[in-house]
Amino acid sequence: MNHGTNLPAEEMAQIETPDAGLFGRPLFEDPSARALARVGVVDVGSNSVRLVVFDGAARSPAYFYNEKIMCALGAGLSESGCLNPKGRVRALSALRRFQHLARGMGLPELTVVATAAVRDARDGQEFREEVLRETGLRIWVIDGEEEARLSAQGVLLGWPGSYGLVCDIGGSSMELAEISDGRVGRRVTSSLGPLKLQEIKGGKKARKAHIKDVMQDLKDSLGKQRDRLFLVGGSWRAIARIDMYRRSYPLHVLHEYRMTARSVSATAKFIENADLDELRAACGISAARMSLVPLAAEVLSRLVNTFRPKDIAISSYGIREGMLYEQMPQRLRDRDPLIEACRFAEAKDARMPGFGKLLYAFIHPIFRTVPEPQRRLIKAACLLHDVSWRAHPDYRAETCFDNATRANLGGLKHSERIFLGLALLHRYSNKREGTRFEDLYGLIDEPSQRQAEILGKAMRFGSMLWMTQDAERGTLRWFPKKKELHLRLTPDMIPLFGEVAEARLASLASSLEAELHVKRVRARQ
Repeated sequence: MNHGTNLPAEEMAQIETPDAGLFGRPLFEDPSARALARVGVVDVGSNSVRLVVFDGAARSPAYFYNEKIMCALGAGLSESGCLNPKGRVRALSALRRFQHLARGMGLPELTVVATAAVRDARDGQEFREEVLRETGLRIWVIDGEEEARLSAQGVLLGWPGSYGLVCDIGGSSMELAEISDGRVGRRVTSSLGPLKLQEIKGGKKARKAHIKDVMQDLKDSLGKQRDRLFLVGGSWRAIARIDMYRRSYPLHVLHEYRMTARSVSATAKFIENADLDELRAACGISAARMSLVPLAAEVLSRLVNTFRPKDIAISSYGIREGMLYEQMPQRLRDRDPLIEACRFAEAKDARMPGFGKLLYAFIHPIFRTVPEPQRRLIKAACLLHDVSWRAHPDYRAETCFDNATRANLGGLKHSERIFLGLALLHRYSNKREGTRFEDLYGLIDEPSQRQAEILGKAMRFGSMLWMTQDAERGTLRWFPKKKELHLRLTPDMIPLFGEVAEARLASLASSLEAELHVKRVRARQ
């Protein structure tokens, strides 16, 4: 029973129906989704070999294990036609290690794919046979269009229903793919990988002319692409790190970091004029990666000038996440990755799993008129409101903020991370001043900060009203024009409304600048 929630009938039905709505039964409880609970994939690229083991909520998985080894398999490929001999040794050693790790983790098998270097090299098949013989791992070689498709699907893992152009840069190639309405459209591949660009004769002038010509061919194939540009790949992420450093940007989370055409241009010039060793040390970029960054910056500048996207977003999700997405049933793909991750966190870590949706129903009247993107964050906050209870009380508020802003959560813009973090901070604290995160608050405006505070204080009060599932719950009513907050206390709720609860309710009313009215409904004799 859910008495007096004040929710609209349609949304109440979504909460009550097991398989519907954002509060429906989490799909990680479904057998087909549990089969994806721990999946290991290996990406044998032209520059690096990486193992990722996914775990947790299948729709928004945690990275149970993530290791990358820079092998430069594609170095010198254009001249020799073969894989880099030293890179082959390093790659084989990495794959042997990854296979042993997988066995130790109890993984049934690893899915291994190889991209441009192995597919283009004369000795690519020989290398695959050597790997199979030495490790038992079978490498699946994918062509450029398939690489583009999988990378685009990785973006869809984090941005369901998104649209735009996905650009994945590797060591020896660069792929482009259209996405729209949650589906992958046209795909093209090119040789604009930094390892191949290193081998172009004629210096910087010849290289830039080559990049310009190839980019124009790509545009002729795809046509205008004025929507969002999603950037996938280690070189793009390195450039984003440098852009953050140049701007003194306070939140060092690469996923969903946004850049503009102007900032790309400024950062490309910044890289061109910088001492690369000093820049590498300041930004925490490996020497192998940093050697490719200036070339990648030239490609990115031309890419942006050619396609002129409306905005640019960094995606930490790519081909490996696309391989996981490939295995998902459509009903799992259609779910919101943020809500699924929060449901999983609540089930795993909260003291009373399932209370999050009741808390949302209780505080909903305060936020009845907020738009759906904001309502989604409110639902996420309610699911996460109790998952950090094990932290020391003196640091619990900061732990909540830190977890929300830096956790591996898909489907969150940086501004939304800050909003969610502030709401959870206020779940445990009336004040946000004096923390080590104050430089991050400015990423959202003052009205949003205030809304996050109200949400946090509403959860702070509502979290004191634990009761059995069949208890009659009280109700909140909010009259914004009259600036009145009404609380109706049921007989089951009255014993829970002690001094601390009263103080928390008063703090919420103060943040709303509201006059408070409390009505106690006594049990019938």
